[in-house]
Amino acid sequence: MNILIDIGHPGHVHLFRNAYFALLKRGHTITVTVREIPIAKRLLDYYNIPYINLGAKKDSLLGKAISVIKQDFEVFSIIKKNRIELGMSSGIVLSHVALFTKIRTLMFDDDDDLFEPLVTKFGHPFSDSVITPDTIKRKTKKNLGYKGTHELAYLHPNQFKPDSAVIKKIGLSEDETFFVLRFVAMKGHHDFGHSGISFDQKKQLVSFLSSKGKVFITSERPIEPEFEEFRLPVPPEEIHSLLYYATMFLGDSQTMTSEAAILGTPSLKCNTFAGKLSVPNELEEKYGLCFSYQPVNFENFLSKAKELIEMPGLKSEWAERRHKFLADKIDVTAFMVWFIENYPESVKIMKKDPSFQHRFKS
Repeated sequence: MNILIDIGHPGHVHLFRNAYFALLKRGHTITVTVREIPIAKRLLDYYNIPYINLGAKKDSLLGKAISVIKQDFEVFSIIKKNRIELGMSSGIVLSHVALFTKIRTLMFDDDDDLFEPLVTKFGHPFSDSVITPDTIKRKTKKNLGYKGTHELAYLHPNQFKPDSAVIKKIGLSEDETFFVLRFVAMKGHHDFGHSGISFDQKKQLVSFLSSKGKVFITSERPIEPEFEEFRLPVPPEEIHSLLYYATMFLGDSQTMTSEAAILGTPSLKCNTFAGKLSVPNELEEKYGLCFSYQPVNFENFLSKAKELIEMPGLKSEWAERRHKFLADKIDVTAFMVWFIENYPESVKIMKKDPSFQHRFKS
């Protein structure tokens, strides 16, 4: 089968990369397209995944709309040239183009309507199937829920083994106290009207944590001069091993909060999406793996960090919570490969018997 994978965010590289290689081994031909996103391109290069560059993403809503139209035409040409039969993505361009072709399109989406209103409004209706974590409740015929999260496609124990060499090369040991902080740019279309941790709050947070252990900062926007000494010294492709061994993760990133939590690292998030999104809410409310706070409640955020640092056996407790989480979930990559290879019959199977997916539990 000729398959197209469309990448619109660095996280999509992680979401699809294991399925990409599994499908290649099974004899499929795969074309990958990507926006002009430096980290996404770096990850694709690192994993030795060839790709076609569709050009830059824009920051303004008008700019985003214009770039989407241009990319629509480019993807249309690629589909025709490569005789694509099935497309998979987590964005809207591919679903638009499918209207003018005969290919089937699968959208793997893990965002609530609140977080990605444009995707759910302009992407979902034009996709053949929308596959989402079952904690997100949508009542459309195209929606199909599974027992997992996007992060499990690359962080499930079947797919990921932490590498202790990552921390050793920066002078850390596995039992050393250190913190990973992530600050995002809040430039996505879903971020308009929302905010994260302010500069003054960053200073408070770094001041407190640096008195307890080593602090490492990764940021979408340029790191302020005051925090330059804390710049993360490992490349993006090694961040998950660093998160696994970290004492705690703190920041205003949706994705990295979930990643750290799923790896068994206590995670604290502070942004105006706190308490409003299904997947992180499940991680927090059902499994106690992370905690979220509104920026106006930053003092509570900081207080929770202090509480957790003083908690005896913190990492052991989170390892147990992670075990309970994993026991309820599936190997998302294994499920994804089966679903794609057997589409559209796989939809009928899952609709008739949702428990079929339990065979993808480890």
